[in-house]
Amino acid sequence: MARTWIVAAAVIGSVCLGSARGADVSWLSEVTKAPANPPRERIGKLVPLLVDTDGLAITAREGWERQRTKVRDEWRKFLGPMPEPRPAVKLDVLKTESLDGIQRTLVRYEGEPGLLVEGYLLKPLANNNETKPRPGIVALHQTTNASIDEVAGVSGPESMQIGVKLAKRGFVVFCPRCFLWQSVKDYNDAVAKHRERHPQSLGMAKMLYDAVRGVDVLVSLPEVDAKRIGAVGHSLGAKEALYLAAFDERIKAAVASEGGTGFRSTNWDAPWYLGPAIRDENFPLNHHQLLALIAPRPFLILGGESGGGAADGDRSWPLLQESLPVWRLYGEPTRLGLLNHRQGHSISPESFERIAEWLQTYLR
Repeated sequence: MARTWIVAAAVIGSVCLGSARGADVSWLSEVTKAPANPPRERIGKLVPLLVDTDGLAITAREGWERQRTKVRDEWRKFLGPMPEPRPAVKLDVLKTESLDGIQRTLVRYEGEPGLLVEGYLLKPLANNNETKPRPGIVALHQTTNASIDEVAGVSGPESMQIGVKLAKRGFVVFCPRCFLWQSVKDYNDAVAKHRERHPQSLGMAKMLYDAVRGVDVLVSLPEVDAKRIGAVGHSLGAKEALYLAAFDERIKAAVASEGGTGFRSTNWDAPWYLGPAIRDENFPLNHHQLLALIAPRPFLILGGESGGGAADGDRSWPLLQESLPVWRLYGEPTRLGLLNHRQGHSISPESFERIAEWLQTYLR
């Protein structure tokens, strides 16, 4: 029988950020300042975060932590259950190669019980003086038929090879394959097979579960510091990074590039994401709640608004602004930011440098 599947929340007040005792990124103030009068059209219903069930204002962290449980449970109910307990991690090595200072290994493991998934594990080649475990990153690929090959640097444009580039920066990186490309004919076939197994669970529940399994893989490795795990993704992968950071508190810092924070900024209503319920203007959930669940762990959104096909940008700010009062309960500075590079649905070299610096700073 399926039980509640999202990693249980730790007490947020006990979260220890590396940056709390050291430097933030030098450009933090640039990405945490909203533009004047950002557009607010068609952003959906924004239920106040700091109002309790009796209609009273929440003014302290303890009150939010109680409210936080309620918000998380509402989202769990909407997404639907996935199998628990999750299987133990056992990696079967399919192939291994060395390239430019890293080792790239294609592995197969059990995602859901009895369901095998492939992913690339990218490790910096160790030197004889290395003794400390490294930070780990779950790198979630974009919508592409190449799936994990692009993010792991096997094929595709260099700009999309974020997993292999982060491994060259010293991270152990795991790139799991999204269920839309796991032995299926097309997206609709993937959704149909998922619903056969889990008729009460949305496609986004499956994506989140598989991303959580990616964290399970990383923390199973002795060369990874389980207290320094991050997440990154572009487009579809950014959607997964948002949900993973919100529901798995092992993620200590994350970056979501061009996923589309607003429900109507991209195809969140597709059956492999959240489905048609979110089209209702009175739908009670929204992504400002997920941004609040992430607090106070550093989270950066990259947008390309004003360029072609952009999903994030100035129109994303109202959702961030709605969540900021929760972040401020944990003190200043808030480490929730949006960098609008205005170069469309892409990751420019300059944008990647910001991604890498964010993760290096907050997972160091």
